Amino acid sequence: MNFEESLRENVALAAMTTLGIGGAARYFADVGTTEALRAGIEWARSRRLPLFVLGGGSNIVVADSGFPGLVLRMSIGGIETRDLGDQVLVTAGAGEEWDSLVERCVANNWAGFECLSGIPGRVGATPIQNVGAYGQETSETLTSLQALDLVTGNVVELNAVDCEFGYRTSRFKTRDRDRFVIARVTYRLTVNGKPAVRYPELQGFLAERGVNDPSLADVRDAVLTIRRRKAMVIDPADADSRSVGSFFVNPVVTVDELERIRHRLACEELPVFPVSEDHMKLSAAWLIERAGIQRGYAHGNVGTSTKHALAIVNRGGGTAREVIQLKELILRRVLDLFDIALATEPVFIGFESSA
Repeated sequence: MNFEESLRENVALAAMTTLGIGGAARYFADVGTTEALRAGIEWARSRRLPLFVLGGGSNIVVADSGFPGLVLRMSIGGIETRDLGDQVLVTAGAGEEWDSLVERCVANNWAGFECLSGIPGRVGATPIQNVGAYGQETSETLTSLQALDLVTGNVVELNAVDCEFGYRTSRFKTRDRDRFVIARVTYRLTVNGKPAVRYPELQGFLAERGVNDPSLADVRDAVLTIRRRKAMVIDPADADSRSVGSFFVNPVVTVDELERIRHRLACEELPVFPVSEDHMKLSAAWLIERAGIQRGYAHGNVGTSTKHALAIVNRGGGTAREVIQLKELILRRVLDLFDIALATEPVFIGFESSA
């Protein structure tokens, strides 16, 4: 189906997001090819309409007023593999479901994705914020990607260095935000490789079960179990999973900043995780709970998950306005107590027009 055949007006977006909140898109189309993607972009540009490319809807908050322009839902599919002996290149369309790809790779005993199991959304989103979990990150396996450059109109290929990856970030989220639309991503995985068991919580989970030499499947199952306990796997029967996942990023501070925080609170038990010789990662969930926003905190029809303070959930009938109010409350509480400005993970859509 080409772009014109797929184009519709006033399409509700809430059901296309994991949070289940937000208004309608003025115009909407599914795009399954690079040509359809390009046609949609040109259509919006010629009418001077704002544009948003939607993936799996797992990391966005849509304004109650919706989006006043064109929403293109990324549906470019296809998975190709290239055997390199002890390694394999896996190229996936940006519209492929991420966890289905992870499941397939683990089943083939290809290492590199196992700790990223259970993360909702589509492949195209993984490079944008350098998706990571339980000690593993997209940047460890990504070799290159194809993207449509909205400035030049050309399809370009960028390698991992070009992507400028950092902790939960990349050039697509910083200096080149809204410039590129990712169409395909290529990853390099290790055939019959050992799983990455670096994260303390994952190590403890496996040790408790006496799994001393885990397989990739063991690690995937463990990660899925841990995520389900925190309602971080989408489950229609679990209201706590009606969220964008982690709403806030774990802050990274210098050693000096850490000592200042400890001195301010006389708190030596502050949980920290080394990132480098002079930088430490703090637990945003711990900071939020310590600031008085406990698990299960309610704010109208939204609140924090009863299983994890990092998640803001829609308890039914929630609005984007309530989500923003709760977000601001949490940011203010943590800043006042710790002098730490938490960063948020989701993308906020349509709020410029509703401000």
